[in-house]
Amino acid sequence: MSDLYRSAMHARIAKIPQLPPDPYDEDDEDEEDEAADSIGALPSISGMGPPPARLPRTPNPEYEPVSAAAYFSDAVQVEVPESKLDVRVYYTPPQTADGSAGSVMVCHHGAGFSGLSFALFAKEVTQLTKGELGVLSVDARRHGKTVPTGGSPDEDLSLDILVEDLCNLLQVVFADPTAAPSLLLVGHSMGGAVVVRVAPRLIAAKYRVAGVAVLDVVEGTALDALPHMPAILNSRPEGFDSVSDAIEWHITAHQIRNIASARVSVPSLIVPTPEPRAPRARAFTWRTPLRTTGPYWEGWFKGLSGAFLAARTARLLVLAGTDRLDRELMIGQMQGKFQMVVVPNTGHMLHEDDPATLAQTLVEFWRRNERVVGGIKKVGDL
Repeated sequence: MSDLYRSAMHARIAKIPQLPPDPYDEDDEDEEDEAADSIGALPSISGMGPPPARLPRTPNPEYEPVSAAAYFSDAVQVEVPESKLDVRVYYTPPQTADGSAGSVMVCHHGAGFSGLSFALFAKEVTQLTKGELGVLSVDARRHGKTVPTGGSPDEDLSLDILVEDLCNLLQVVFADPTAAPSLLLVGHSMGGAVVVRVAPRLIAAKYRVAGVAVLDVVEGTALDALPHMPAILNSRPEGFDSVSDAIEWHITAHQIRNIASARVSVPSLIVPTPEPRAPRARAFTWRTPLRTTGPYWEGWFKGLSGAFLAARTARLLVLAGTDRLDRELMIGQMQGKFQMVVVPNTGHMLHEDDPATLAQTLVEFWRRNERVVGGIKKVGDL
């Protein structure tokens, strides 16, 4: 959560968000300032007509979307009756010479993102392991292409619900624990909070869990940043004229630093704006408006450090910067309870910014802990 925390600290000092302004503002030369925008959105007064139509921006070909087909073997909808969801799963199964179930890395994204944030990373893992380590990446509820079934609500993003969803999904995909592959759980930000709670439940159900990896989230840092999130979110545009505009904003606002990854992942973060549209509404809006997830923020991260250290499997913490560890993690690190790696020159979306380096780190972590001689404790399993 390094970039998020740094943004929060700037907000604390300057009292203004540090993200770039809405990129569309530069094209609205005929419009007044924000106050005039607000007035223009009201019904006409004293014979005044509606505000003039805003011309859409011309898409930049450099930011055209790219299909994810080259990064996973399959993209399927998996019905999960226990959660009343139709879950989008991106999957590349493991290829083993001996016909065994092998190992699968299960990836859970952060709030507002999707399973495709792991697309380039998944391809790197497949190449590094020659297909021996599979990758399964999911869209959480209210994210990406996961949808509720039977008209059931899916608004609840509380931690317990997200944990239940992932457990239920894995029990559908790998129904028999004795025949299931060994699972390496990987979670980014909010997803990190999910996987550390899922690990003990899978172990109790007799699944083999090779390890748990948390990407760029520390409980203390996350909780400190929460009061400043509304100011940060005020800097995000409400919508976009096209998919390529959304990709461009994520790059120019430094939300994602790898244009190749953004061209694959960002299209899943937006949806067509529902009709009828407001006069100034843009063609696309957020699939998961982050402001609506606010009631769940504290619940995601509170108790994360303790849950991470309590997981009875190998533990890895990967950070984008040298964030300070909270007290529990500092003590745990001194006791050798987990491995910590810093990926330099990346932002909060480190798995998108530098998928090759992260893939190498996690493949080494998997090899060290999956192929351990029986009876010897794994790294972090103390």
